[in-house]
Amino acid sequence: MKSITIKGSKRESAGKKASKALRNAGMIPCVIYGGDKTLQFSASAVDFKPLVYTPNVFTAKIELEDGVTINAILQDIQFHPVSDKILHVDFYQLFEDKEITMNIPVKLIGTSPGVIKGGSLRFNLRKLRVKALPANLPDFINADISKLKIGSKLYVTALVNKDFTIMHPDNTVVAQVRMARSAAKDDAVDDDEGEEITEGEEIATQE
Repeated sequence: MKSITIKGSKRESAGKKASKALRNAGMIPCVIYGGDKTLQFSASAVDFKPLVYTPNVFTAKIELEDGVTINAILQDIQFHPVSDKILHVDFYQLFEDKEITMNIPVKLIGTSPGVIKGGSLRFNLRKLRVKALPANLPDFINADISKLKIGSKLYVTALVNKDFTIMHPDNTVVAQVRMARSAAKDDAVDDDEGEEITEGEEIATQE
């Protein structure tokens, strides 16, 4: 997984007054958990733009002014309810020999024959929670929809990879192709028996 570098400075005081002063200076108060002890530091708000304001997922390399470097992941972030500015960031320290759980983006690849024939593609799960060693965390997970016909579903079991464990039940649907609503209405009108397709009726079936 790609990493973004954040340069920070250790901070001694963690009170509200000190945090407010940091924010007024364009800095963000931060905390790193998961190591031998909790580490408090501050970093420029500008450094967080490529880490926070993106659909992609990255690890972070925290470079402190005393030469200490810590690999971590973004664990939690607090925003101002009105201005939406970052107020505080929590990181979790990474270790090469310890697995970590993260939400990884799903990328659809291929062309669905069901969509070509007028079906409607539903992207049910845009991120998957996976567990892996830091070195094995992927930037994204490819989900091949090239075999999805109308009525077919793509389950997480089709995305199994030896480098990571998917933390979802086997029956979790990542994507599916359903009959388009307009096509369903046309079929209902043409049906000799006049059977009505009501909203919410399950049309898609497992292939």
